[in-house]
Amino acid sequence: MVVEVEGVRLHLAHPDQAPGRWVGQDEAMRQLLAAWLVVDERDLPMNPRLVGKPGVGKTTLACAAAERLGREVYIMQATVDTRPEDLIVQPVIDGPSSLRYAASPLATAMLRGGVAVLDEGNRMPEKSWASLAPLLDGRRYVESLVAGIKIKAHPLFRLVATMNDDASTFDLPEYIHARLQPQILIDFPERDEELAILRENLPFADEQILNYVADFLEQAHANEERYTVRDGINIGRYTLKLLAGMDAGGFSASQVAEAAAFAAAQVLGEEALRYLRRR
Repeated sequence: MVVEVEGVRLHLAHPDQAPGRWVGQDEAMRQLLAAWLVVDERDLPMNPRLVGKPGVGKTTLACAAAERLGREVYIMQATVDTRPEDLIVQPVIDGPSSLRYAASPLATAMLRGGVAVLDEGNRMPEKSWASLAPLLDGRRYVESLVAGIKIKAHPLFRLVATMNDDASTFDLPEYIHARLQPQILIDFPERDEELAILRENLPFADEQILNYVADFLEQAHANEERYTVRDGINIGRYTLKLLAGMDAGGFSASQVAEAAAFAAAQVLGEEALRYLRRR
């Protein structure tokens, strides 16, 4: 799709598909939707940030919230190399002597009234954040120096940033920190919620395997390990593949334990074996 902004033709990005269904933790969903709510014509939506350990489902929550609102979702992956022009508009060579301007997923969401998910935002350097400062306050626009245009946000546009709670990230500058509010903490789910997430992502898995992986995650969390349900999904999936071809009538507890132990060691390392239930 192509739109024209101040005489410049912009080629828009395609929306993303939600990575999965949000299961459990209804309070986090309620807080996110509340932050986006506009309660008066003079009110503005907020720009929340979802904070938690890698793999707890921050991006899934953001996409599920967009789906509940019936909006297109656009995911913008932030990295240490993200430049201001990457966030807004990039020139693309279009033939031997011409350029076309490609709107980023963020800029596309602004123009179409979608939801922009700035994924792992605290991996991004300050210069890139500075280019978004007017978008994150009452002005709600960005400027593209490359294309020489100002892009104003559609009234239905919403933004959320996900941020990993680990050491491999930048500290947000204070003027950005104040604009990315509220902070919504996403913690590890309870065992029954993790089991439901495993069922959602591995609907073809034997219940014995899912419970075995859920027990592993519960034990790891009790010992303050950073293993997440995403790790559990990978262990469960690999366990299933290792067991494939065995007796279709079912697996013994010892077979499940042996396959899960090997899968956990391959996915997370030998240190993960201490949290596996012994059969």
